[in-house]
Amino acid sequence: MNDKQSKTRLTAYFTDSTKRLICALLLAFGTVCALPRALKFSEGGLGFSNSVWSVLLFGGLSCLFFKVLEHEFQRPLKKWFLPGVFGFLFAFCMIAGSSLDVAESVPFTEPGLWFAVIMLGIASGLVLRYWWDRIYGLRTEQGSSNEGAFKESERISLKSWLIRSIIIFVCYLPVFLAVYPGFFVYDAQDEYMQVVTRNFTTHHPLVHVLLLGGIIHLFYKLTGAYNVGIACYTLFQMLVMSGIFGWCIEQLKERGLKKTGQVLLTAYFGFCPVLVMFSLCSAKDGLFTGMLLVMVVLLREICLETESFLKKKGKLFLFLLASLGMMLLRHNGFYAFLVFIPLVTLVLRKYWKPVLSYLLLIVVLYFGIDKGVAALLKADASENQEMLTVPIMQMARVYTTDKDISADEKVQLENYLPKEAFERYVPKVSDGVKVAFDNEAYATDKAGFWKLWLKWGAENPFTYMNAWFMTSYGFWYPDTVIDVYRGNTVFTYTYEDSSYFGYEVEAPGHRESKIPWLDELYRKMSLEIFQQKVPVISMLFSPGFMFWAMMFLLGFFLYVGEIRRIMPFMLPLLVWLTVILGPTYLVRYVLFLWFAVPLLLWEVVSFLRENPKTN
Repeated sequence: MNDKQSKTRLTAYFTDSTKRLICALLLAFGTVCALPRALKFSEGGLGFSNSVWSVLLFGGLSCLFFKVLEHEFQRPLKKWFLPGVFGFLFAFCMIAGSSLDVAESVPFTEPGLWFAVIMLGIASGLVLRYWWDRIYGLRTEQGSSNEGAFKESERISLKSWLIRSIIIFVCYLPVFLAVYPGFFVYDAQDEYMQVVTRNFTTHHPLVHVLLLGGIIHLFYKLTGAYNVGIACYTLFQMLVMSGIFGWCIEQLKERGLKKTGQVLLTAYFGFCPVLVMFSLCSAKDGLFTGMLLVMVVLLREICLETESFLKKKGKLFLFLLASLGMMLLRHNGFYAFLVFIPLVTLVLRKYWKPVLSYLLLIVVLYFGIDKGVAALLKADASENQEMLTVPIMQMARVYTTDKDISADEKVQLENYLPKEAFERYVPKVSDGVKVAFDNEAYATDKAGFWKLWLKWGAENPFTYMNAWFMTSYGFWYPDTVIDVYRGNTVFTYTYEDSSYFGYEVEAPGHRESKIPWLDELYRKMSLEIFQQKVPVISMLFSPGFMFWAMMFLLGFFLYVGEIRRIMPFMLPLLVWLTVILGPTYLVRYVLFLWFAVPLLLWEVVSFLRENPKTN
């Protein structure tokens, strides 16, 4: 039976309202039965099943599916593939994430889990396809395919860019005064001490180490006050970030962003607490995100207007600088960029020679700078544990939970990790275990490590999966509270219910708040379950929600075949793929999601405007 015949029969079937109602009722009932798996209700509890809310939800879902089923089968069946894949992935992530949040493991062999995934996957696929079709239907009756394209004669107004950047910077100033001298946190002390002691390692990107430590130490020498040095670095980063955000808005304005959108985006960049936190934070993640934002904006022009872009020396140079900055500020940025090169070259195959040559030149320059700086500073490059985070945590979970592994195998692992390291094992973060990793032993016998890893993985595949999921599920499960450092004591407090943001000022700095009530607000958002108590608003702070918002919009472009509009955002997606292999899930690692989603929303609006309906 071909696709046309299948479509005709199914369309006829669901045109019958009685049959469609029966299917909607069955699907709604299955979804309601499966839903507790995704909502963290205790097993065997009656809080949902013996509740009037389940009846109200059943009624609402029945109405929704009744309408959706009528719509869906008016479309070609081949359009089912993408909504189906996205729907089942979303369902699995919600159900697996819920299980990890409650029990710290996913029961892969339990039939009930897969029944829930199937039911919620079908429901999610139906809803996804319905909304993607509805969004596509929002195209206007009239429009121009050239609307919003960059015109050669247009140039960004430096005055407008400066004013917009100043506005964003001024929005940051009250928070800066409230948290003075800024958020000096997340390895800040370690990076600064490398500059002071001239004892460098490649554990942290050396460009950031020199930038952070150099500015702070310079102003400390001039003033004798560490807080002044930290404040100067914070102000420097505020200037850079507000300048980048202002430039981004100006770029979008030149491509058709209306005044209302400009005002909203300016307010978003100036007041969004997540972006403000990291614009005022010493961690490299803020500047890394800024460089990545510049790349995404320029990649949009590269992908949609390749020929004209390749003639603009200024834009080519700016993209080169942003790319180098992105890779030099975070090691995983290089790996993402390396994978991105063949993907974008394939999509732009008409121009593959100049595009590939240009991108490879950037890689060569990166290697020259990175290795050159390391050699100049005689930096220690012997650490491997950051690259081995996932294998270390997988073997640590087997070591601490499996009583059947032999004593000889335990001793073999203890050659790389001392027994005391496993006493610090916590499933959500690898820091306590990996810090004790013996790099010399690994360098001496890498084969022994990987042979043991493969053997244990073959014997304990689900344990390995759960170990990896526990350090990454906050990146793809919207409903979790980020509490990975619970119980850890730092300089000025002990983490309790939330580890959303580091907040503190590490030594040798100290907090001197000028606006205590605003300082307290940021402390609550960082260290307490504060914003999570507000429905809907809580999701705007969730890395998992922002990830799925990005995937929903990327999925829409894939659904309608707009590959070139997807490509600029493939780079952030590849960076996301690298962080799920990292030590834990924190907002700082995926800060780029908070600019990717607004830019994708604008891209959808731009697409709808530039592609009018045809008769």
